[in-house]
Amino acid sequence: MTSTPGAEHLGSHHRNTLQKLFQHPVSHNIEWHDVVSLLEAVGTVERRHDGKVEVTVGGETGFFDLPAHKDTEIEAVVGLRRLLEAAGYSGDDAESS
Repeated sequence: MTSTPGAEHLGSHHRNTLQKLFQHPVSHNIEWHDVVSLLEAVGTVERRHDGKVEVTVGGETGFFDLPAHKDTEIEAVVGLRRLLEAAGYSGDDAESS
């Protein structure tokens, strides 16, 4: 799948976060609040009572643990990449204006 129609409407901050999520090697300093802001811009984020976050983007849904610190865990970044790719987003979307 290629770019989704909403990708070009992301602001520069969201595109920067998207680029960090798809960066290789995985960045170790992607702040969780930036990730949540991006996810809310492209889908829905629901905090659950079991300490997880339910994220839905397009027709894709994923569940992620809240990080213990401000930065997103590497395992979550990998899962977020899969979720976003399945919904049609890619690191290329971060480069569009």
